[in-house]
Amino acid sequence: MTPTQLRAYSAVVRLGSVKQAAAQLEVSESAVSLHIGQLRRELGDQLFSRTAAGLAFTPGGLRLASRAAELLGLQDRTVLEVSAAGRGRRLLRVASSSLFAEHAAPGLIELFAKRAADLDVELSVRDPEQFDTLLLTRTVDIAIGPQPAVVDPALTCRPVMNHRIVLVVGPSHPLAGLPAGPQRLREQIWLMGPSATGTGAVPALLRRLGVPEDRQRIFQSHAAALEEAKRGKGVAAGLSFTVAQDVARGHLVQLTGSQVAFDAVWHSLMLTEQGGPTAAAELSRFAATPRAIQAMMRGAGVTVGHFRPSIHVTLWS
Repeated sequence: MTPTQLRAYSAVVRLGSVKQAAAQLEVSESAVSLHIGQLRRELGDQLFSRTAAGLAFTPGGLRLASRAAELLGLQDRTVLEVSAAGRGRRLLRVASSSLFAEHAAPGLIELFAKRAADLDVELSVRDPEQFDTLLLTRTVDIAIGPQPAVVDPALTCRPVMNHRIVLVVGPSHPLAGLPAGPQRLREQIWLMGPSATGTGAVPALLRRLGVPEDRQRIFQSHAAALEEAKRGKGVAAGLSFTVAQDVARGHLVQLTGSQVAFDAVWHSLMLTEQGGPTAAAELSRFAATPRAIQAMMRGAGVTVGHFRPSIHVTLWS
């Protein structure tokens, strides 16, 4: 099983077509088919078949798709690490929850990276439930997001930043200006970012209110969900410091009533230090300083396009 074979298979999975995969990889269709055939023979699994509705994957084919993405990601990170080491640079791999990554991480990482000219920072969005595994397998160096229910004894957990999540609607929404109790909230359409899935304060709120899944609309970003809320399309949950300006300008209305605002804390997780201080330990301590918190609260943060070249951003599904 070679990286070339896995890249061909991943492209077929992602695009749903051997022809499109070949075009993206800039190789012939026969080359992609050859790589797929080699994988099938080596693994003893058909992996997928063609149907009228598209490709149908076997259970083994789906498992390989997941593993291929992980293996190729590991290869890319290894190339980056070796390259950085060859240039006398350090690499800090940061995993974070989607809400922290979108709104707080850009300002924090940009400010932190300026403190060390020899440091490259790689940020990836991960499910908080995977934080301990990622750290224990040394896939990442530090994770920032909701505190896990149980912290592994091999990990150090530190509070980073208190934040408040509030519920907002557009000025034309029926709940604007009215008290919103649990029953009314359950009946609304909820416009949510990626943090609504997995663990954390937002999914806990949805469970506490008993919001049915068919009333939840999940967007690719929290900013997109808030934009829909401005148009009166439903209720959105947002960080108080990111919606403050829109509330002040009348673009959003903050709901009042019971269970419409709640406080939470982001924590950093890392392997307990052994030996000298590490870049992860430096970031963990720096993240809780007033200067860092101010950087994280600047608003929606810095977009990916505004990152300095030494900062690499990777989004993982």
